[in-house]
Amino acid sequence: MSLNDSWMRRDLAVLWHPCTQMKDHEQLPLIPIRRGEGVWLEDFDGKRYLDAVSSWWVNVFGHANPRINQRIKDQLDQLEHVMLAGFSHQPVVELSERLVALTPPGLERVFYTDNGSTGIEVALKMSFHYWRNSGRLRKQRFVTLTNSYHGETVAAMSVGDVALFTDTYKPLLLDTLKVPSPDCYLRPEGMSWEDHSRNMFAHMEQTLAEHHEEVAAVIVEPLIQGAGGMRMYHPIYLKLLREACDRYEVHLIHDEIAVGFGRTGTMFACEQAGISPDFLCLSKALTGGYLPMAAVLTTDRLYQAFYDDYSTLRAFLHSHTYTGNPLACAAALATLDIFAEDNVIEANKALAARMASATAHLAEHPHVAEVRQTGMALAIEMVQDKASKTAYPWQERRGLQVYQHALERGALLRPLGSVVYFLPPYTITPEQIDFLAEVASEGIDIATRAAVSVALQPGAPSNFHDPG
Repeated sequence: MSLNDSWMRRDLAVLWHPCTQMKDHEQLPLIPIRRGEGVWLEDFDGKRYLDAVSSWWVNVFGHANPRINQRIKDQLDQLEHVMLAGFSHQPVVELSERLVALTPPGLERVFYTDNGSTGIEVALKMSFHYWRNSGRLRKQRFVTLTNSYHGETVAAMSVGDVALFTDTYKPLLLDTLKVPSPDCYLRPEGMSWEDHSRNMFAHMEQTLAEHHEEVAAVIVEPLIQGAGGMRMYHPIYLKLLREACDRYEVHLIHDEIAVGFGRTGTMFACEQAGISPDFLCLSKALTGGYLPMAAVLTTDRLYQAFYDDYSTLRAFLHSHTYTGNPLACAAALATLDIFAEDNVIEANKALAARMASATAHLAEHPHVAEVRQTGMALAIEMVQDKASKTAYPWQERRGLQVYQHALERGALLRPLGSVVYFLPPYTITPEQIDFLAEVASEGIDIATRAAVSVALQPGAPSNFHDPG
């Protein structure tokens, strides 16, 4: 028995893995990872895999990055954790100062949680609570885009719209208002991204005009809807949305958990629209992929609505045990140092261009409807009919075939349904990008060669798909 097999058997005897139908592992081998270095992961049998998805979109500067490692080691010798209620520490103060300085104007207060989903919960609760403290008790609902995803906790699921994640739990969810997404994949032939996104804003305008008295906030994933299939739209939508939220007195929440820290080509996606949201939710790349942490930035105006004598019960009494953990703060500070010292955003422009050129040929593939890109995120959408953009039935799991082929070739490509995407660490080289493009091309050829291979069951909604 190989070391991989040994660890896999021990794992499957005791673990329940995330976002996984565990029965799949009767045929699909689990891969135990022994170590990581740079863009590579290595299993216990010595095989390496290029991490093309940044280990679920978090690892921006490579595994075992020596600068982040050292900052965490130094912090470990000083303070590993202290509660943030009634206490503070140097790393959390320094990180907060730097985030306020780095993010768009007006975001002056930082609240920490343990992960992206709980960061979304904080923003939703703060918005609701702000209007309550302000005497606007009708403002209790949230507006979200179709095909959106904001996390797995109950309120975060409520403002999401990927059926696979939400349908089972509908009885638990909040009543939200869903507006058609500006997703440019769906634009009419010949129409630009900007024109389509501008046209789609009419739905949001109408919803806010009709419901603003009861709406607390609008929440969006700016520019890229990640778990919804890496669907993308133009920054003009964000600019129009900011103007409308101001006009109708509704908060704007930007979920930049996946797209913040350089992924869209700017440090934060909202910069491309020249706006500041009322809440900016950050996580994933915040700590370079090392430790769980999320930050919710908001305005001093919102902060002041909670600032009062304790007896008024206006305080935001929300907490997480590891809020502002010093080790996570140290990792985040090291990550921000690398951004500042290595001119990362500028360097990424050349890498993004290489991703575009290396995959350009796939636009002509008979079963590729679109190759789309925003900054360091690139997606390739497989379809059964190119002209009509008719999707493959989700039950066929075409993306899984790409995933399996990539593993054989030494790459971690984990598609979202029939969407193959690259979200690599920023330390990837042009040659490694070429390798990923080659592997993806081979996998797409294999996955689209076969005819319909499963008996399709009726009843699943059209947007129900395998999340990869």
